[in-house]
Amino acid sequence: MPHVFKQVLEKLASEKAPGPSPTFSVLHLLHAIELLSEKTIGRDKLAENLNIGEGAVRTIIERLKNAGLITTSKIGCSLTSKGMKLWKEYTSIAKKVEIGKNELTLAKYNFAILVKNHGNKVKSGIEQRDAAVKTGAKGATTILCKKRRLIIPSASENVAKDFPEAANQIFKLLKPKENDAIIIGSADTSADAEYGTLAAMWTLINDC
Repeated sequence: MPHVFKQVLEKLASEKAPGPSPTFSVLHLLHAIELLSEKTIGRDKLAENLNIGEGAVRTIIERLKNAGLITTSKIGCSLTSKGMKLWKEYTSIAKKVEIGKNELTLAKYNFAILVKNHGNKVKSGIEQRDAAVKTGAKGATTILCKKRRLIIPSASENVAKDFPEAANQIFKLLKPKENDAIIIGSADTSADAEYGTLAAMWTLINDC
């Protein structure tokens, strides 16, 4: 069954508009909705948090507003009930956290994201790594939960034994269950680590 949030956000990201091509992706739209799910945010602060220019954030706000996902006022942008419903659908599938360094991290800034019941979509983990690198991350490691054990395809049949600190963080922060996939993305900046991890996650929901 297709994910509604995926269809909606990809449609908004691909809309044609006059002028230069947009300098944002579906991941910026997703992150904007995440930020607005927490509180009302003004345009300048939203641009700063999304790590994009003012022109791009204006387009994002316009598209989200036209889709009925946000409202705007003098104090800033807020999610509508439709926008919150979309966000809740996404968070029923994915959970993202910032994590500290461990044996599987590759740089100063690191995020982990759990994608529920999508472990069967992982082939070798290379697709996720490549998507993260293309977005600016140093790399990404994909971990699967199988038979109550964390494994890394072609690298580790027992993450708890081979990478105990990483396994401890994953179990504590994300509480994975059977057939969940976990991706750890790393980069030299927080924004690149976050977007890289999200890009890797997006590959797992691409053919749903």
